[in-house]
Amino acid sequence: MMTETELEQTTGTPETTETTETTDAPEPNKRESENEGTIFQAIGIVLGEVSVSDEGRAMLTIAGKDYPLFYTSRLRRAFNALKLEIKNTGEATQRLIVYPRVIHFPQRNKPHQLSFQLVGFSKGEPDGVAAQLQDFEFQLRGLWQFIPVCRGPVVSIFRNFNDDRLDYIKKAEPAQKVRFMKASHLPMMWKDSPVKPFRFNPTLTKEEQGHPAFIQVKAKFLPDRSLFEFDALLAPPLEKAPKFLKASKADKTAVQQEKRQSKPKHKPSTGRQNPEAKDQKPTIKRQKPTTPEQKPETTKQKPSTVRKRIKAKEQKPEDKTV
Repeated sequence: MMTETELEQTTGTPETTETTETTDAPEPNKRESENEGTIFQAIGIVLGEVSVSDEGRAMLTIAGKDYPLFYTSRLRRAFNALKLEIKNTGEATQRLIVYPRVIHFPQRNKPHQLSFQLVGFSKGEPDGVAAQLQDFEFQLRGLWQFIPVCRGPVVSIFRNFNDDRLDYIKKAEPAQKVRFMKASHLPMMWKDSPVKPFRFNPTLTKEEQGHPAFIQVKAKFLPDRSLFEFDALLAPPLEKAPKFLKASKADKTAVQQEKRQSKPKHKPSTGRQNPEAKDQKPTIKRQKPTTPEQKPETTKQKPSTVRKRIKAKEQKPEDKTV
């Protein structure tokens, strides 16, 4: 089981595969007193059956659906402790403390994929996150907005800012920086929300555009739909978000170009695959030329037919004489 100190060090920083177009530096915050102690966060409790393959890959089964269960290198001890707990007790169904991770796809008709990053497992502790939340309850603190790759609104969880992280990304390569600052966009249903989710409007100027509100809510996880549903407010929505880190356009462009250059060129699925294919045309059998070759044979037979007729005429007078 993770200690409270370890939870505080890792809370609100799930590793994901989605980013938003932003700048490298943290956003200025004029109302720091309002946001003091506020952080980006996505953490909750799930109850499900844990299975581990021979290769070490873990899956979490909830309500008949399988979700990948992974861990970071610094939380390897928590994963090993979970495996030992299952081995010793013979009980595969465990109450886990997790970060949700969502992967969205460019095709809007393709559903997102949800997985969970293991933080720890609960054994009935009297305090901490496990005591604050019921099964399938999550604390979500992030930006309330729409993103292009998701039909419904999301809560966007970004990397919390601190000086050590800023120093790290200043020295890191673009690919490392983009990976480190990736955000998690968690789909959430919230009817009659006090603030509307922000939606980018390309027809408006930057000044008219506005910005997403920072919300702090408790949400229920819906396994049958792989998304979250608003349950209660933890604090009133804020106009300004706490400081956070996000990937810049320049770094993301550099990473995309590097990926394209490193990609092997695909061979065409149709066309010539053999350079000698050009010389293979004569292999096709042609039947048309054979027709004209047969015609002369027919014409050669005609003279013989004429000769027979002439010979027959010559024989007719002899018949009459007889």
